[in-house]
Amino acid sequence: MKKIKKAVIPIAGFGTRFLPFTKAVPKEMLPIVDTPVIHFIVQEAIASGIEEILFITNNQKKTVEDYFDRNYELEGTLLEKNASDKLIKIPTLEQKVKIYFMRQREAAGSGAAVRLAADFVGDEYFAVLYGDDLFFTNPPALKQLMAICEKKQCSVLGCKEISDSQKYLYGIIECDETGRVQNFHEKPKEGVTNSNLASLGRYILSPNIFAKITDQYQNGKEVYLTDAFLRLMKEEEFVTCTIAGRHYDTGNKSEYVKAVIDYAKEHAEIKEDIKKYIEKAR
Repeated sequence: MKKIKKAVIPIAGFGTRFLPFTKAVPKEMLPIVDTPVIHFIVQEAIASGIEEILFITNNQKKTVEDYFDRNYELEGTLLEKNASDKLIKIPTLEQKVKIYFMRQREAAGSGAAVRLAADFVGDEYFAVLYGDDLFFTNPPALKQLMAICEKKQCSVLGCKEISDSQKYLYGIIECDETGRVQNFHEKPKEGVTNSNLASLGRYILSPNIFAKITDQYQNGKEVYLTDAFLRLMKEEEFVTCTIAGRHYDTGNKSEYVKAVIDYAKEHAEIKEDIKKYIEKAR
């Protein structure tokens, strides 16, 4: 199997759980103190060895495109003011990886979004990273999946154990004792499955997945990528990777706030003030 060099990041959703903020600003630009969530996700991809990234966006996500572009006016102003301390904070991730953008005309679910990447991916295995899932891990979360993919030579689904009360929030994976995936339930109702293994927003997929994405709608007008998983599982092996490290679902308000607090406690500029504030608030 060739080295996995390409990643797809679908961010065409509207982020309605964070209205009114997301009326004007993409949810992927929510700041973790001073750095947007999407920055950490691209950083993870680069640290895992990804060389090309395709964002699947919509016409409301121009801010994300701007973030990964040069701002010559800002850079020039900071140079004139000799503000090198601020200049070095401007992200330069676009210099480390090739980044492309493709617009999805209609938000029709994760399957419809990923299908748009077929020409970009070609006939290689590729990574999918969802914009809501934030990881602080070492090694990077995606690299953990890559290690298993290299060993097993098949598609890999990132996952973690959760409580029964959280099942309705996640896709739930059923697998055998070897980690081979047997079934997948998208946000199941109570009693549907005994598994507590939740799928997270990190996948490494065979290029054959594209042929399995159909226009079969669920939940209104959504084409689920997980339906394609189930179809391809009949022909190819899928295995799980329990990701070691901290995970936050930043599409969830409570999880987002926890991510900000935890990151703030480690942020060089403010960590001492934050720790004192937390201690005082107890």
